[in-house]
Amino acid sequence: MDVVLFGATGMVGQGVLRECLLDPDVHRVLSVGRSATGQQHPKLREIVRDNLFDFTDIAPDLSGFDACFFCLGVSAAGKTEDQYRRVTYDITLAAASILATLNPGMTFIYVSGSGTDSSERGRTMWARVKGRTENALLRLPFKAAYMFRPAGIQPMHGETSKTRLYRVFYVIARPLMPLLKRLLPKYMSTTEQIGRAMISAARNGAPKAILETEDINAL
Repeated sequence: MDVVLFGATGMVGQGVLRECLLDPDVHRVLSVGRSATGQQHPKLREIVRDNLFDFTDIAPDLSGFDACFFCLGVSAAGKTEDQYRRVTYDITLAAASILATLNPGMTFIYVSGSGTDSSERGRTMWARVKGRTENALLRLPFKAAYMFRPAGIQPMHGETSKTRLYRVFYVIARPLMPLLKRLLPKYMSTTEQIGRAMISAARNGAPKAILETEDINAL
């Protein structure tokens, strides 16, 4: 299986990249993003670019893939709806649209979030935008598309968030994470489980298009 990965330097993306590089069924990984991962591996190739709103110039590099794991995202804190939509919706659909054209047999997996609003009409801004993004992705002509909606996420192998507030939170909460995972298994996953679940869904499919934490952990 050949995978293109967006957002490999974020906390979830770091975990997904790790699992891809470890899995013998994943033969090559193309990382696309604004920052280099800092890793070297025979399977890994990276494209670092500032423009994530138009990928037509690298179309040949995006062809021939079986799966896309889209882990790129930002916090909505301090952003207007237009600012948040520009990153969350516009970048995601720019990538997904060209990938669907180039790779009709592709499975596309998008990291959304628990509480996403599929109606696109709720009061919570980030949930509306995520819902609009999910709905647009599900309309594209992929072989399959899955929306991952994790709630609490425990980083397992040194993964760190690029958002300072989240980094502080994880430092404080780290001692409690194993306990929370035991007490709240329906609401807690790990970076490792998310990575393994993505590979499983791309390889074997999943029972439904929208997967909450409990569904992700069961894959």
